[in-house]
Amino acid sequence: MKSTTASLKPAEVEKKWIVVDAQDAVVGRLASFIAMRLRGKHRPDYTPHVDCGDFVVVVNADKVKMTGKKLADKIYYWHTGHPGGVKKRTAGQLLAGKYPERVLEKAVERMLPKESPLARKQLTHLRIYNAGEHPHAAQNPETIAFADLNAKNVRSA
Repeated sequence: MKSTTASLKPAEVEKKWIVVDAQDAVVGRLASFIAMRLRGKHRPDYTPHVDCGDFVVVVNADKVKMTGKKLADKIYYWHTGHPGGVKKRTAGQLLAGKYPERVLEKAVERMLPKESPLARKQLTHLRIYNAGEHPHAAQNPETIAFADLNAKNVRSA
């Protein structure tokens, strides 16, 4: 009878590549799904201190949806480093701006453990693209139909 818990070692980890289409997906639900895959919590042999998550490629990130009044009410703050340099933008302004993928990137980043070298490494395994195609076909990524997992995952309007 074995009395120890099996723990993954970094050399034993086999990473997969997955593609998720973000067209009409709800931001929070999609970010939660992506964060779980990046950390590796979907695996039966999940080990908290080992990077055992998958590489995640997100396409159509500029077409995500937000529920309620978040487009107008959700505010993203940052500081320029200068005195009085607090800046802010709403989620609607970010999605309509030059880098709309940052809304999804920030949502996933904030769902990973805070100030952790492991979380920073896991976040580098996330690739977000605004177009419908991606340059990672050589990795033979598996396509996951996020919209079909739950009816609440997508919004039509």
